[in-house]
Amino acid sequence: MLAPLLLLWPMSLGLTWVVAQAIAARPYDRELADVVRALARQATVQTSTADLPVGSVRTELERAAATLKRVDDDDRSYYQVLGRRGELLAGEAGLAVPGEDLSPPPEGSVRFRDDSIGDEPVRVAYLWLPPAPGDTRSEALVQVAETLGKRSQLATEIIKGVILPQFIILPLAVLLVWFALSRGIRPLAELQQRIRKRESTDLSAIPDGDVPDEVAPLVHAINDLLQRLDKTIATQRHFLADAAHQLKTPLAGLRMQAELAAREIDSGGGDPASMKHTLQQIALSTQRAAHVVNQLLAMARAEDSGQAARHQTVDLAAVTRAVVRDFVPRAIERRIDLGYEGPGSDGHGAGATRLRAEPVLLSEMVRNLVDNALQYTPQGGTVTARVVTDPFGQVAILQVEDTGPGIAPSEREAIFRPFYRALGTQVDGSGLGLAIVAEVAQRHGADITVADARPRPSMGGQPGSTPGALFTVRFPLAQAATTAAVD
Repeated sequence: MLAPLLLLWPMSLGLTWVVAQAIAARPYDRELADVVRALARQATVQTSTADLPVGSVRTELERAAATLKRVDDDDRSYYQVLGRRGELLAGEAGLAVPGEDLSPPPEGSVRFRDDSIGDEPVRVAYLWLPPAPGDTRSEALVQVAETLGKRSQLATEIIKGVILPQFIILPLAVLLVWFALSRGIRPLAELQQRIRKRESTDLSAIPDGDVPDEVAPLVHAINDLLQRLDKTIATQRHFLADAAHQLKTPLAGLRMQAELAAREIDSGGGDPASMKHTLQQIALSTQRAAHVVNQLLAMARAEDSGQAARHQTVDLAAVTRAVVRDFVPRAIERRIDLGYEGPGSDGHGAGATRLRAEPVLLSEMVRNLVDNALQYTPQGGTVTARVVTDPFGQVAILQVEDTGPGIAPSEREAIFRPFYRALGTQVDGSGLGLAIVAEVAQRHGADITVADARPRPSMGGQPGSTPGALFTVRFPLAQAATTAAVD
């Protein structure tokens, strides 16, 4: 606030100077106008008689001008009277004739201009005398000029009277502003000290009882941020603890198998078959650890908010078909019927389900849904990845259906939490697959639901139903349609 005050002060001085000049000029301009009108009346009387000699006219005008002109020690006055033919009747020849005015004044009004006589500036008041009725001659001119000594002196006195108090008022205003701001900011300084003294782990709410009312909304917003940050950090701690627990199991298996192989080699009793089994267990534990690490990396990538900036136009059907092809060898190994239904499966409709998405995350979502279905589907079962088009062009629907044990309604929300696995199953997994699916769906504004699989004929060919789960993900297409049109 002090900087604007110091900036406005010189501006105020300049404005005061301009105003003082205008105020000082007004009374002297009025006096000049009165002199011009009086001299003009005398000139009108003298020039209306054409028979008077020029010398006589000059004498009368000089006598009148001597009576009207002010005599003082500060300024000098000049006058000039020109006849209707432009001849000098009386006064100073050095006064210039004014140029043509763009807007002629009303009859009998006095005009002003700034001029100079020699090198000395003067203020000039002039009046054009209209011709007499029936007279075709030009107008006569009466001018009175005055130097600017008294005007400058009056303007200086006005400026002194206005500016001198400012030299007292401005420092006083600075002190008052400094005092008021110091008292007003003191609660903020105390709040700053309380925040600085906090431990980095203290995310409790900031007390807002003694903060100024103007800052209270900011403190409330900070408290809300601290609450959300505390919740996020708690979730991350829980996630890291679960991740460490999940990694500990395969790593412990690796260590145990390696120590077992070392003891067998030291004892000399290790046969090739036993060593092969140990190496297979080591490879299996390594695979499990690598799978957990890959899932953790995928989870971190899905939580990265910067992925939204890398969204592209992606064909959901093409991504789903590619994922299904990658899982065909595994499905054959487990004797599971893995299939795809949707656009492109019969060579038609390819590219009809284009949406804005991050390609890697979208592929990771489909991969985790298919992988989860294959893990929980027994041999001889069926897994179907399905892409459904919306006739209204509002959503693109991805479905993954299996004939596994199904998911109880009470667990359908919990299965999307990290490291959660359905009770009563012996399936080996990290518990991160569906959590990644939920995170990717949230990043893309998609809605995911879990329901029972559709009724199917029993294995004996008789009507019946088999258990199973149906995962449905609905992606909005409104933004994708606009982007696709631009592409």
